[in-house]
Amino acid sequence: MKIPCLDKTGKEDIVVADAIFNRAFNEPLIHQLVNSYLANARSGTRAQKGRSDVSGSTRKQWRQKGTGRARTGSAANPIWRGGGKIFPNKPNENFSHKINRKMYRAGICSILSQLVRDERLKVSNEFMVTRPKTSDLARKLDQYGISNAMIITDEFDNNLYLASRNMSGVRVFDLSHMDPVSLLQYNDIIFTREAISKIEGLLL
Repeated sequence: MKIPCLDKTGKEDIVVADAIFNRAFNEPLIHQLVNSYLANARSGTRAQKGRSDVSGSTRKQWRQKGTGRARTGSAANPIWRGGGKIFPNKPNENFSHKINRKMYRAGICSILSQLVRDERLKVSNEFMVTRPKTSDLARKLDQYGISNAMIITDEFDNNLYLASRNMSGVRVFDLSHMDPVSLLQYNDIIFTREAISKIEGLLL
């Protein structure tokens, strides 16, 4: 299939592989892919104190028999105020979800195909700025009528990265850092021609 070129000077369409950019939308797979990505990003640093972690005396509060009250042990009892949690969260908790390589590739292809159908995926012959200036990048995006976009290059472009840091609706990634959540988050996804060529080699 063919994707129109974003550049005004490049009138020719860009030929892409149907196996990547013309797949059916697989919503359950994409849902699993997004959940896995977000879960794997969790740091797992939350922690709560169990009864052995609560500070204070460990003595028995009153004798076992003869008081008329229910028997009890230390003040760290979970049913007492200030006591420990019964099943505390631990900082070494593992939230990761495994996604097979074939499933990941199929999910990315499904997302890219839907972006093409929605006309949200753009391809540029050469998307770059000569200086690391936000005004230059903003002016370039205004020419295309784009305000919220993710720009994906084949290699890290320092000028583009520095120019985009102060723009709330624009992010720049190289191809190795492309992720499914960002692909769905932005209104427009701009690939350079070199990035499109490389992604076909990675996903086929």
